[in-house]
Amino acid sequence: LFLATLTYDTLRFEYEDFPETKEPVWILGRKYSVFTEKEEILLDVTSRLWFTYRKNFPAIGGTGPTSDTGWGCMLRCGQMIFAQALVCRHLGRDWRWIKGKRQMDNYFNVLNAFIDKKDSYYSIHQIAQMGVGEGKSIGQWYGPNTVAQVLKKLATFDTWSSLAVHIAMDNTVVMEEIRRLCQSNVPCAGAAACPALESDVLYNGCPEDVGLRERLALWKPLVLLIPLRLGLTEINEAYIETLKHCFMMPQSLGVIGGKPNSAHYFIGYVGEELIYLDPHTTQAAVEPSDSGCLPDESFHCQHPPCRMSIAELDPSIAVGFFCNTEADFNDWCQQIKKLSQVRGALPMFELVERQPSHFSNPDVLNLTPDSSDADRLERFFDSEDEDFEILSL
Repeated sequence: LFLATLTYDTLRFEYEDFPETKEPVWILGRKYSVFTEKEEILLDVTSRLWFTYRKNFPAIGGTGPTSDTGWGCMLRCGQMIFAQALVCRHLGRDWRWIKGKRQMDNYFNVLNAFIDKKDSYYSIHQIAQMGVGEGKSIGQWYGPNTVAQVLKKLATFDTWSSLAVHIAMDNTVVMEEIRRLCQSNVPCAGAAACPALESDVLYNGCPEDVGLRERLALWKPLVLLIPLRLGLTEINEAYIETLKHCFMMPQSLGVIGGKPNSAHYFIGYVGEELIYLDPHTTQAAVEPSDSGCLPDESFHCQHPPCRMSIAELDPSIAVGFFCNTEADFNDWCQQIKKLSQVRGALPMFELVERQPSHFSNPDVLNLTPDSSDADRLERFFDSEDEDFEILSL
């Protein structure tokens, strides 16, 4: 009897429908009402790419694991937040996945970038092997910062997406650094001198206006990831309002976070609960069919998403944003500045024009020489005031 109750509770907990509440539901910058837009909410959630543990994929590195069950949850969350950036980049935030409906080629191009095989840009194989350079052996659990660092390195090979990936360290976003990174494309004199611009990949199908195309070509779409520590062992409630606001911004890619064996991809909130996609389900690896078509249903979560109290969030997270254009980035900066004036909302990070001179020197952390930057942030915590004490590590 106890076992039956436990199983029932687990299922009820996992697939519980949205509460009947007047509170708005926010999903990655979109606001919904439970009473009038329940179908739209579920369609939005189902349309996100959902990556879970898989089994029976080709061995990582040729001789390594063939499943990531038990260790790959944060790697899968990293894939989900990055897949959302690619969806926004190539399909747009309004794109929806409908079961059985023929999808456009760009959708399959995005999905193929994450398939469990060694030559996909962001496969578990690539993430696990690139992580070795960050001091993580294959099969070892990652923190949010480590997976962000690895994805940044992998994105340089993804010339199709041509993304600028910036990871803001020390709880500080430096606008000057981001502009330098996103404007690193070489300016071109005109369309004839720059035939690459004829492709819709760069100017996203905008009208054939040379001036507009030149401006767009000068800004690489930005994926901004901000690893944060919002408390020591549990989230400091002073950050909760600010965290909620992150899900309200149209640039939101959501949040990845968690501790070993419980990493989740948070895509929104309702009331005092976070809405998330959970990678902790093991599915069989997917192979393209003989016709080259990819069976894609297992990459979309087709039941109501999981929810948990915001107060239960592990304090170690990374927040993500996508700015397709320079105007998107300027708008994001304005929203962050406004947010710093909201009463009762403690800023999770600082937004500055240029790098402050007081930036912490990594040496003061007195870490062992073989400790990577990735580990450094995992051990570093932010404090509400400037006078923090470095604990013995």
